[in-house]
Amino acid sequence: MSETDQEQNSTDDQAAVEAVDPSSPSPMYQSFLRRVRSRRKLILLTQFILVGLFFALWEIAPRYHWVNPVLTSYPSAIWATFLELLADTDNNIMTHTWVTVQETIVGFTLSMILGVGTAILLWWWDFLYRVVDPFMVVANALPKIALVPIFYIWLGDVASIYAMAVAIAVFITILMVYSGFRETDPNKVKLVRTLGANKHQILRKVVLPSNVPVMVAALKINVGLALVGVIVGEFQAAKAGLGHLIIYGSQVFQMTLVMTSISMLAIISTIMYLAIMYLENTVMRHHS
Repeated sequence: MSETDQEQNSTDDQAAVEAVDPSSPSPMYQSFLRRVRSRRKLILLTQFILVGLFFALWEIAPRYHWVNPVLTSYPSAIWATFLELLADTDNNIMTHTWVTVQETIVGFTLSMILGVGTAILLWWWDFLYRVVDPFMVVANALPKIALVPIFYIWLGDVASIYAMAVAIAVFITILMVYSGFRETDPNKVKLVRTLGANKHQILRKVVLPSNVPVMVAALKINVGLALVGVIVGEFQAAKAGLGHLIIYGSQVFQMTLVMTSISMLAIISTIMYLAIMYLENTVMRHHS
């Protein structure tokens, strides 16, 4: 083969390599990505349609007296009540909302700190876990609403709200996180133990990193439970907060005020859920 032919073959091989770029996705994969994106858009569109139909039905049914408007109110009345409360300097709804949000954040944070800390302690000291396990199960199953009067007498009207948030959320956090610790891959634990790691190093290098998804899942559950605990606590004798508005509205039979407060709770729950989802995506991206 002549030198010219060799150069020609080398040029053809290089062109063939350039034509098939391994970094570019194949047409089949591109088609798959388009189907995935289309499915996501369809799901999102369906969700918006369902929400729109719900509010439309909610608006129409009371106006045509399919249901009693005194009992259900309707979205336009809720919006008018929201604007009225927004302009009220003495009973501003944003002030009540911020009180509830602040109490939820504090209760949520305390629950996670106490829950994860207790789970670590129980994992570290197996004897303690065997002693307190039945008490933990009973405490988790206990209807926490029964503790509201006790907390109010012991702690007063403010601290009892935080106590309710912690009481509702902390036990499920302990049980979830501890179960994750116990189910850590035993082969990894044996490996680092064989290499001479002590218990503290096993916890820091193996157990905690392996249970990041478990703790993120506990966050997602805990934030809703903390909000429930705060509202239950505010029902007792709070002077501010959305729970206070709900109780007041029900006592004077102003269902529009009640539904406005519940709508604000739904917005708070949505924002907190989105924040936890963003945190989950960020943490799992770095964790993986």
